[in-house]
Amino acid sequence: MATLTTPHERALNLLFAELERGAREQGQAFMGTPGSVAERSNAQGTRFWSHRYLDAAGKRHEAYLGTLDDPTAAERVDTLETKIAIANATINSVRLLARAGFATVDRKPFFTLASLHNHGLFAAGAFVVGSHAYGALLNSLGVRAVPYATEDIDIARGGVLNVSGSESFLEMLQVTGIPFFETPPLNRKDPSTSFGERGMSRLRVDLLAPSRNEAHTIVAVPELKAHAAGLPYLAYLLGVPQDVLMLSTHGVVIARVPVPERYAIHKLIVSQLRSKASNKPDKDLLQAATLIEVLVERFPGAVEAALESIPKSSTRYVRQAVKALKLHLPASAEMAWDALASFSA
Repeated sequence: MATLTTPHERALNLLFAELERGAREQGQAFMGTPGSVAERSNAQGTRFWSHRYLDAAGKRHEAYLGTLDDPTAAERVDTLETKIAIANATINSVRLLARAGFATVDRKPFFTLASLHNHGLFAAGAFVVGSHAYGALLNSLGVRAVPYATEDIDIARGGVLNVSGSESFLEMLQVTGIPFFETPPLNRKDPSTSFGERGMSRLRVDLLAPSRNEAHTIVAVPELKAHAAGLPYLAYLLGVPQDVLMLSTHGVVIARVPVPERYAIHKLIVSQLRSKASNKPDKDLLQAATLIEVLVERFPGAVEAALESIPKSSTRYVRQAVKALKLHLPASAEMAWDALASFSA
């Protein structure tokens, strides 16, 4: 029988679970390579400890930790060296998972997510959505599928975020060392809702929020000193959260994402709202089909429950999408088609 996914070996899923437990205990993620601790001396001959590392942009940094004769500095060094050793062991494990087909986040997108994690944005209620969330959901379900490739990061805010501190969203991004700036919107009179890296890079971070109807609007996000693109039916997607592990060969962090069943059904809805001139509707449908196929096996009833919770105004879009799903979901996936039966008539 043709399938859209392949299960990972049990040993690899156990390793993934171990990394997830470690990530929940790690606290602040490194904002760059783990680096190393070295003894240094200044022009006056004073010897001191230094932490050397590269940031997300590849720029070398050296952080002063204290003099060699300072007992509090020695404690900081011991703590940091332990954290460096754990980080390096984690990265080695992620490499093993990546070679086995687990989805990973590239360097600059990862450190962008790590900065938002360190600022408490996900703990405050922000979500990662889009393809990075999709990859993390596949990992958490223990399967691999057709790989995705994107540098875009979609961060969604369902309601007011209880963030501490006074940094703006842009400043949180710039902590990475990547020269982020507010990208100009098509209508220059509108505030920006997207942030990109200066130069020829395609790295982009979009800030999203639910709109009140099917119109695409701009929503003020005062707690982040920013604005978000208001999207229809995003409130449904964000209605049930879960925290998952984001893997990168540069580190790991825990981030909030939608549950996979709502992600899949939301993809069905938005596939019918996009322009048919792009390839995005097919990408939406493939992601939806892939998750639905896995979910009906792993979590019976989850897809049906997600369908029962859709907004009434989206019903026609789901029906249209289920018809189009025949190009992506194999007819042999009988359990998946049974779960969609009420919308396939």
